[in-house]
Amino acid sequence: MSKLVIIGAGAVGTSCAHWAMVKNTAREVVLIDIIPDLAKGKALDLVQSSPLFGFSGKIWGTEDFSALEGADVVVITAGKPRQPGMSREDLISINEKIVSSCAENVKKYAPQSIVIVVSNPLDAMVYVAFKVTGFPKERVIGMAGVLDSARYRYFLAEALGVSPKDVQALVMGIHGDLMLPLVRLANVSGIPVTELLPKEKIEEIVYRTKFGGGEIVSYLKTGSAFTTPGLSVIEMVESILKDEKRVLTCSVYLEGEYGIEGVFLGVPVVLGRKGVERVIEFKLLPEEQEALKRCAEHCKELLSYLSIK
Repeated sequence: MSKLVIIGAGAVGTSCAHWAMVKNTAREVVLIDIIPDLAKGKALDLVQSSPLFGFSGKIWGTEDFSALEGADVVVITAGKPRQPGMSREDLISINEKIVSSCAENVKKYAPQSIVIVVSNPLDAMVYVAFKVTGFPKERVIGMAGVLDSARYRYFLAEALGVSPKDVQALVMGIHGDLMLPLVRLANVSGIPVTELLPKEKIEEIVYRTKFGGGEIVSYLKTGSAFTTPGLSVIEMVESILKDEKRVLTCSVYLEGEYGIEGVFLGVPVVLGRKGVERVIEFKLLPEEQEALKRCAEHCKELLSYLSIK
């Protein structure tokens, strides 16, 4: 019986639990939050919808971190969301303490679990979880590339007037303004988008992809995206729990892949029951390699602000 524990019952955590139910991803879903009764209330609301679409599993909420025991996958969404005008970097000192505390509890109660970090700034926070848990790199992963690639695919589909299902596209690098949406690999049922859209339109889409999160923050005023981030997490969870071996872009610890070491960056990986089963490497163009290198340098700069080394 698979068990998914989500730490943080805010908008993204609740969205994760919602999509886990809709997709029957796990037999048991637990929400944990330090705010008294918040997780209980969210879980109760979710589970009451189960008769309407046929979910037969168990969902419950608690403030007690011992509920992590027996977790197969733990998702850390806890942290302060971005506010308008706030960069991901502004969040570092606040969210490092929160993610570190969560990771300590995961290490204590769920030492065999696979951890997916969602808290921002993503590539720095997954590093914190990696260091605090001491888990092998295969079992500590950041969610960003699935979300960024989904945004990229949607914007391309919208511009082309085609189904998003038929658009394949890849975003690599840091989860932030330096991310790398790979134009030459984007295609519609195998047809390169460079054959279908003018260069100026593609550049506009690349820009919008990079700043897609900020665009939503500017509209919402008091929060950030949650529906697609939640589903993006569950795509990863599902591939792990069902050993689907999906090829998804995830933030993982690099030790020489793509010529980069010592940081978490978004690259395509195979996700299976053991977590990251392998990093998929392919030859980048010189300008793409340079862009990825800039991502790594920026990530190292972010890590320099952390108290943990």
